[in-house]
Amino acid sequence: MEKPDGEIKEPDKRDIEPGHNFIQNIVNTDLLNDVYGGRIRTRFPPEPNGYLHIGHAKSICLNFGLALHNGGLCNLRFDDTNPSKEDTEFVDSIKEDVEWLGFSWDERLFYASDYFEWLYEYALKLIKAGKAFVCELSAREIRDTRGTLTEPGQESPYRQRGVEENLRLFQEMKEGRYEDGSKVLRAKIDMASPNINLRDPVLYRILHAAHHRTGDGWCIYPMYDYAHPLSDAFEGVTHSICTMEFEDHRPLYDWVLAALPKEEYPCEVTVIPKQIEFARLNLTHTVMSKRKLRALVEEKIVTGWDDPRMPTISGLRRRGYTPEAIRDFCERIGVAKRNSMVDIALLEHCIRETLNKTAPRIMAVLRPLKIVITNYPENSVEWLATENNPENPDMGYRQVPFAREIYIEQEDFMENPPKKFFRLRPDGEVRLKSAYIIKCEQVIKNEKGEVTELRCTYDPDSKSGGPASGRKVKGTSHWVSAAHALDAEVRLYEHLFLAEEPDTELENGGDVKDLINKEALRVIASAKIEPGVAEMKSRRCQFLRQGYFYLEPRGEGTAELVFNRIVSLKDSWSKARKNANQQ
Repeated sequence: MEKPDGEIKEPDKRDIEPGHNFIQNIVNTDLLNDVYGGRIRTRFPPEPNGYLHIGHAKSICLNFGLALHNGGLCNLRFDDTNPSKEDTEFVDSIKEDVEWLGFSWDERLFYASDYFEWLYEYALKLIKAGKAFVCELSAREIRDTRGTLTEPGQESPYRQRGVEENLRLFQEMKEGRYEDGSKVLRAKIDMASPNINLRDPVLYRILHAAHHRTGDGWCIYPMYDYAHPLSDAFEGVTHSICTMEFEDHRPLYDWVLAALPKEEYPCEVTVIPKQIEFARLNLTHTVMSKRKLRALVEEKIVTGWDDPRMPTISGLRRRGYTPEAIRDFCERIGVAKRNSMVDIALLEHCIRETLNKTAPRIMAVLRPLKIVITNYPENSVEWLATENNPENPDMGYRQVPFAREIYIEQEDFMENPPKKFFRLRPDGEVRLKSAYIIKCEQVIKNEKGEVTELRCTYDPDSKSGGPASGRKVKGTSHWVSAAHALDAEVRLYEHLFLAEEPDTELENGGDVKDLINKEALRVIASAKIEPGVAEMKSRRCQFLRQGYFYLEPRGEGTAELVFNRIVSLKDSWSKARKNANQQ
């Protein structure tokens, strides 16, 4: 909006906070020029045809965050204009995801279906204004006559129908007199436009399908490019933020809003929104398409939309990710106009940083090897203090039981170890975390020659605070008391796709089953966990040397305790950034 002097004021650079993105800069300019009377209204408009994924989390954080930052409001609106693919299950999951991420729409919950009557009335006025017509070409014929980027399209033979005939046919479409695909309502714009989206696009199609909210009340449904801009206007949205694939659709967005003057809208409209595009999130080792994710579910490659291997918000939640980590990730990747690929290691780095100072440390042995400490008193138990989190002293200490029989990891013993192996070996010593130094005296094997048990001795003076507590050995192992350990099922998750850019592989004809990482889920059914986990207040913890884990709510697995590995301890993103800074 121009000021009386005819100049557009630009915000002073000092008014743009560090880290602001180009969308915030547009908002700053609009606020400075009083474009919308100081109002900011955004919206998050998902289609309820699947579960939201991490890419939607970026849009949620952007839309709700932009409104919060500028004292505005953000609507949640479901784009439910395609009943053949929509379901209340998806509606409920989307609501849960938005709330879990920490955002609230308050009373501003809307559906495109709320506006079906208004959208229909607007279409009638377009027909009366000579800006829309009923076309009987098939979908293929419409596609074949649209032209190319270098050649104009061909006008439909039905384009010159009179207003009265178009009104009658459109009314009969609404009444259900015609079969699916037999007729559509098209905008009358310009078949020679260099923008193909303006070559008489379809506004309504016939679809005899029950709607999850309106039932059988309608058999014609508006197209997204028609319903979306009008829904924005009906709700008073000021900034309609979408991804870059809709950039070429913006002229159509603007045309729909400008086709009729505001006073002819079927309801009072106070603002005409503007569309702004940003780059969508592309993540390595991940597909970011609901259609492709749906295929993974339907082909039973995964167990469901909330499978912890899936990039859906519900899958990440079930795996153990926190909303804080996902919001942090969305903040770090920023908002840009150019599409790029983000390394999934950054997402993993964010959850590690979130949990590093909040997650208690737990001793868990995933592949147990039994040790009998022969010189430790039988039937004796002592409770040893160990820190809950060395990164956060305020979390204090806990007591762990120590007894004659313990478990260590199988990988912490080698009969013929290589150089620089600092765990247990025959006649070798290792310190047990927060306990004693032990020495391997005897190796017990089964008939197959497999090591099944170790006989060791311990140094009573090597306990913390004891006379020999300062005695140095190079290796330290975690352990659990055999008599006190809890049984648990542990699920180790990795990237679902082996390929770094699976979308590219699929677009080039690759078979999704060939791209799946067969090691994306490994189940350990007989892990041993220290008993303190039963009193753990947080469901998230770090298994020493194994990674960060999430205790699933009861009923999610067959075992009493089921832990999902959220992420390993290896932080490739942090290491890469450190190396880059040193160069």
